[in-house]
Amino acid sequence: MSGHRLVSVDLDPVTLPPASAEIEHERRVAIFDLLEKNSFQPVGASEGPYRLTLSLVDGRLVLDVTGPDFSRAHGLSLTPLKKAVKDYIDICDSYYEVLRGADAGKIEAVDMGRRGLHNDGAELLKSRLEGKIVVDHETARRLFTLVTALYRR
Repeated sequence: MSGHRLVSVDLDPVTLPPASAEIEHERRVAIFDLLEKNSFQPVGASEGPYRLTLSLVDGRLVLDVTGPDFSRAHGLSLTPLKKAVKDYIDICDSYYEVLRGADAGKIEAVDMGRRGLHNDGAELLKSRLEGKIVVDHETARRLFTLVTALYRR
């Protein structure tokens, strides 16, 4: 397995305070999924593994990456991600509503829309990381899930 991977993800408790118990659970699951399998290569780093700390400073998501002989922080404006995150949260809420009683066809349609928005958000995040951190599609999806969970309170 490549050394270009994350082995820990921490949330800065000062700038990303705890949310409701349900959202905290979503955050922990998103971190677990991200750590299970990922491809994460900061530009300019020769080899990992890496540790990632996320914080929110002046409306920017800060990704503080450290590894052997490597340390760099990248700030990403959240503005370009807001619509993707909001749309994804809205369709996830709809999906959970539909699960409570709709027919299989409607569930499948909403799920396809949810997956499509998830992919779109992941690709947007991946493009925002361009020139900073190289991630594969699945890692971008998992990271987008975590960013979405950070938006929720």
